[in-house]
Amino acid sequence: MADLDVNGQIFVGKSEKPEYLSLHYGNRHGLATGATGTGKTVTLQVLAEGFSRAGVPVFAADIKGDLSGIAEVGDAKDIFVKRAKDLGFAYEPDEFPVIFWDLFGEQGHPIRATISEMGPLLLSRLLDLNDVQEGVLNIAFKIADDHGLPIYDIKDLRAMLDAIAPFASKKAAEEGSGSEIIDQIKQGVAQYGNVTKQTVGTIQRALLVLENQKATAFFGEPALALKDFMRTDASGRGYVNILAADKLMENPRTYATFLLWMLSELFEELPEVGDVDKPKLVFFFDEAHLLFNDAPKALLDKIEQVVRLIRSKGVGVYFVTQNPLDVPDKVLAQLGNRVQHALRAFTPRDQKAVKAAAETFRPNPKLDTAQVITELGKGEALCSFLEGNGTPSMVERTMVRPPSARVGPITPDERKAVMAKSPVKGKYDTTVDSESAFEMFQKRVGEKAVDGDKTEEGGLLGSLGNMIGSIFGTNRKRGEKLTTSQTIAREITRTVSSRVAGNIAAQVGKSVAGSVGGSVGRAIIRGTLGGILKR
Repeated sequence: MADLDVNGQIFVGKSEKPEYLSLHYGNRHGLATGATGTGKTVTLQVLAEGFSRAGVPVFAADIKGDLSGIAEVGDAKDIFVKRAKDLGFAYEPDEFPVIFWDLFGEQGHPIRATISEMGPLLLSRLLDLNDVQEGVLNIAFKIADDHGLPIYDIKDLRAMLDAIAPFASKKAAEEGSGSEIIDQIKQGVAQYGNVTKQTVGTIQRALLVLENQKATAFFGEPALALKDFMRTDASGRGYVNILAADKLMENPRTYATFLLWMLSELFEELPEVGDVDKPKLVFFFDEAHLLFNDAPKALLDKIEQVVRLIRSKGVGVYFVTQNPLDVPDKVLAQLGNRVQHALRAFTPRDQKAVKAAAETFRPNPKLDTAQVITELGKGEALCSFLEGNGTPSMVERTMVRPPSARVGPITPDERKAVMAKSPVKGKYDTTVDSESAFEMFQKRVGEKAVDGDKTEEGGLLGSLGNMIGSIFGTNRKRGEKLTTSQTIAREITRTVSSRVAGNIAAQVGKSVAGSVGGSVGRAIIRGTLGGILKR
């Protein structure tokens, strides 16, 4: 069927004439809508196959696993053979180059991004933070950026939040701590706004919820290189990147935030190319309504901006959802290529949706568009694609061509075989833990421990008593108050996560070998953590 895709066009189906999607306008975005079971996924596969044949890489989320079949040769089923004959060509099975991805690393290569790449706006939506909590998160990011403290994963973000929490106290913020890095953080908090311990605690609890949902597997290194999405195989076909999204859909907010992050990264990283003969990448966003549900205005504005401008980077975005009403008007206006499958009109709301869908098309005097939408059979659709000077064609009732690759999911063994010959095999499969904010704070603890080992009065264990005493008050005269630095030290000791303490315990515990018991080792941790403030 490759010969049907001629003159830079993708053959989608046939009405009274062949219906083509022009590759030149492939970056002008699109919309595929229709009720469940009317053929949206099959249409998505037809478009993905067409782009791949033309050498255009594709990214698509696979909600139910059905799209994975594009990696295997199609079956010459009677219904496909007959439909192809009715459309005027002979059915030819085919297969396409595929790379499988999975945020959880189970059904594909892991996809990771750093917390810094995600940014406070998207992360706030992921954590469902309010405006005040988002403001505190912005302060943490800003201070980290100002002082070269990379935030790659969740433990880095926790370390930053733990560091700014003690300065919620006005008195603590006004006095020096004796530690350069802590004083810098204190100054940052004073410069950028108020921080309360209650707000920091709320963010920490939201991070815990995220961890319980296993979404933290997404944050870390090696971070995804977007160029790995934009590959072609030896024959010049574009790779179809398929994200296993069945488990991801258990948390729709994570799904939507992740895909929006991908769009944002593409927008930020790709160079301007203007109008091109064919897109550099086509991005299919299935269950698109999840992107817009409960999204704050600032986020909706960002989505509208990205969709409006990313076409000049050579990227086409195609939203797949049940109803055009799921997409805000400002975004809907950017979607030039339309495929509308059947909608049912049993309720007043359904009737409103049908009317709205009909009004998004350029009218055809031969069709009552609203009526036809309710009459379409499976595999039929109303189509309107950009043509000529970029204007939409008149809407036509179209029989969509059958896909040439397999329709439906592949087996686990077939998936493993595809992954075994993947061009990115081994690149993302092992997590890397680079030095970042968490390790930088931890390193200062280690340096303090080494300094203590060189003291003349009693070595490490001698200085240990002084450090513990200075924090917990055993070296103070009766009635003497804690200094601000000691108060801050106590606060950091109390708020630092148990995982941080566990990691430090392992390192410091080794340095004192078997001469120090477990309880003394824990005391070392508390003492050396407090020592950060006195450097």
